[in-house]
Amino acid sequence: MSSTGPTADGAPCLLRSDEGGVATLTLNRGERFNPLSTAMIAALEATLGAIATDGGVRVVVLAGAGRGFCAGHDLKEMRAHGDEQAYQRKLFADCSRMMVKLTEIPQPVIARVHGLATAAGCQLVSMCDLAVASEEARFALPGVNVGVFCSTPAVGVARNIGRKRTMEMLLTGELFDARTALSWGLVNRVVPAASLDQEIARFTGTILARSREVVASGKRTFYEQLEQPLAGAYALASEAMVCGVLARDAHEGIDAFVEKRPARWTQR
Repeated sequence: MSSTGPTADGAPCLLRSDEGGVATLTLNRGERFNPLSTAMIAALEATLGAIATDGGVRVVVLAGAGRGFCAGHDLKEMRAHGDEQAYQRKLFADCSRMMVKLTEIPQPVIARVHGLATAAGCQLVSMCDLAVASEEARFALPGVNVGVFCSTPAVGVARNIGRKRTMEMLLTGELFDARTALSWGLVNRVVPAASLDQEIARFTGTILARSREVVASGKRTFYEQLEQPLAGAYALASEAMVCGVLARDAHEGIDAFVEKRPARWTQR
């Protein structure tokens, strides 16, 4: 296990452990519900950047230590710099860049959500490719309650659950339970807390059995086409399909299907 970004008390704010092609990143400020401080954001961005070029990592799991996943930005730190426009501008620029990086790295990222996931913590869930939540998980965009509208968290959340539901979260600041998050499309699965790691392992095992190159190129195309007008999205996706069908792993996968045998991927 490695650690990143020591804070003032010397404890690492982010932990990384690797096993069997899966890198688990754990937000390690559990006593404060893992706030996205400047140190945490920097550690996440640097670690995601390193993982992007790490051939040994096939899947990333993003988790939180302690009683909850992530309660959002570090309000104490933000308030300490309350009148510093340059600090606030850099904080949100850095955080937005880190969030986008979750979609840019070739490996799928799975959020492991327990307890609270609020404000930028809810945004973090929304920017992961998949999310599994325990039954006691709770979600909110509560910035309006403290006088700071959750505008940046809404970018990711709205792309998951749509306008009306996002505006409900933004305008009320209320907590929503895990089953509501599931029905709205913010998470993929809701399971008992004791089954959380088992359900994560089911996803990681499935992804590990697929071609690395197919997964990476598919993820890239998915996010690129989402931001295109309809005709442009189809043009981009069609070209990706052409390239995909001509690739070696497509030949192997189709042959394996026809011959009713397991595929022997070139990119594992």
